[in-house]
Amino acid sequence: MLRDALTILLSSVIAVGGGAASAWYALESAEGVGALTVRGWTAYPNAGSPDADPYSKARVAREADLPLGRAEGIAFTTGRDSGGEPLRLFCTYRVEGQVPSARFWTLHVTGEGVARAAALSSQALMRESDGSVVVTASRQPSPGNWLALSGDGMMALVLTLYDTPAASNEDIAGTELPQVLRVGCNG
Repeated sequence: MLRDALTILLSSVIAVGGGAASAWYALESAEGVGALTVRGWTAYPNAGSPDADPYSKARVAREADLPLGRAEGIAFTTGRDSGGEPLRLFCTYRVEGQVPSARFWTLHVTGEGVARAAALSSQALMRESDGSVVVTASRQPSPGNWLALSGDGMMALVLTLYDTPAASNEDIAGTELPQVLRVGCNG
């Protein structure tokens, strides 16, 4: 009888613990349920729509996020450079390439260690002759488009496209996004 009780208790602990761990992983993972990854940038295209999966809804509620609806736009986030290394606030990066067609877009830095939020918008930056952009993200001022980094630890870049066909396009995976190249680190 004691053996049966212990078996039931152990099974319950495994079931509840395993369920809680899998839900935590689905909410914490950058490439979680409902995520779409394009060239290292991750987006949740259905997060602000009625079609959002339960994990996306839980992630939005937990983070007190206000996601964009499909008709409003889409936000892409990356915490890694093009080489797969985590983004760090003491490094210098070059974000370069084409940005999908959008009425307006922003690029900003986020993360727990960010001391001062830095952002750029599509209306206030210089473009290359082919329409692409080159942005230097670093602690030190840089000529051209500069995204100031401050603080310590890890960071992420968020590229938000407003009023863009990419958000309502069924082929979001084919969207061309800029690459994040590590230039160097001071630490």
